[in-house]
Amino acid sequence: MNTTTKYAATALAAALGVGVLAGCGADDEAGGTGSKGSKTVTLVSHDSFNASDAVLKAFTKETGYTVKVLKSGDAGAALNQEILTKGSPRGDVFFGADNTLLSRALDHGLFTPYEAKGLDRVAESAQLDADEHRVTPVDTGDICVNYDKKYFADKKLDPPNSFDDLLDPEYKNLLVTENAATSSPGLGFLLGTVATYGESGYQDYWKKLKSNGVKVVDGWEQAYNEEFSGSAGGKKAKADRPLVVSYASSPPVEVLYADPQPTEAPTGVATATCFRQIEFAGLLDGAKNEAGGKALLDFLISKRFQEDMPLTMFVNPVVKDAKLPELFTKFGATVDEPATVAPEKIAKNREQWVQSWSSLVVK
Repeated sequence: MNTTTKYAATALAAALGVGVLAGCGADDEAGGTGSKGSKTVTLVSHDSFNASDAVLKAFTKETGYTVKVLKSGDAGAALNQEILTKGSPRGDVFFGADNTLLSRALDHGLFTPYEAKGLDRVAESAQLDADEHRVTPVDTGDICVNYDKKYFADKKLDPPNSFDDLLDPEYKNLLVTENAATSSPGLGFLLGTVATYGESGYQDYWKKLKSNGVKVVDGWEQAYNEEFSGSAGGKKAKADRPLVVSYASSPPVEVLYADPQPTEAPTGVATATCFRQIEFAGLLDGAKNEAGGKALLDFLISKRFQEDMPLTMFVNPVVKDAKLPELFTKFGATVDEPATVAPEKIAKNREQWVQSWSSLVVK
């Protein structure tokens, strides 16, 4: 969901492994990350985590804790790193395990149970671990195909809207998606096809999609900012794919960071290709600053943080009383009936589905 200079800076910081500090403290001032009584709390996340300085400073003012953000690539890659360091985590809280990957995190025992304050304000449909509270729901989003409006207008061609449409020969060699084995949007898109065509039909669908020239890249940053012709980054890179797997909330990004801001988003959403994603955060087992981690989890579902997310991470709040900004609702797509797959079904079949997909599409 990144675009223009702000997103480029975020991506650069992530690539260099730069930690983002909020508030006035520093490690030596606070006693150092992980030391007893530390006032620094470390959040490990995927590259798309973002929050406004004012909101993070408010957390510091309220709690005395300074937030350090350690970004670790796409959600799948970030989660894999935490699995490899289980018991000796790189931080205190992990953000970014979504409903497509949640069972992997829970099965590996990555989190210490904690019932965050304010959880009663969170929609029950988002509380997939309500009995044990190993994770706290933070946001929802819809993974969908986005299209470059100018490309389709210039070609006098209607953009696709459904999974079936993407198989049409007129869209051959136009779609780029992320690898389902390494990327949460890629996995979400795969699950959308499972939900639509069933376990007996999704493989045939992907055979046809491959024949129609779908391109697969490692992660969202590459797909959206380097391969997709409709994004600001894609235009700069002279990208040639006018269809990309991204989010229903990606069009507002292209408006917000454009100068001057357009009256219409340059990208659109194929709303019949959407899969509902729920993202979670959890207190990492072995966290050195457990008290700070719990305070941060409370803050992630506070109204202040939840209302900050739509224009920083371009996701939907999970708390019932959070208000959405006009730009987000005006330019983002509303998805009334997204595809879904039951969490227990994902847990049981995810690895098999991904392996089958990989053998069909990547190898």
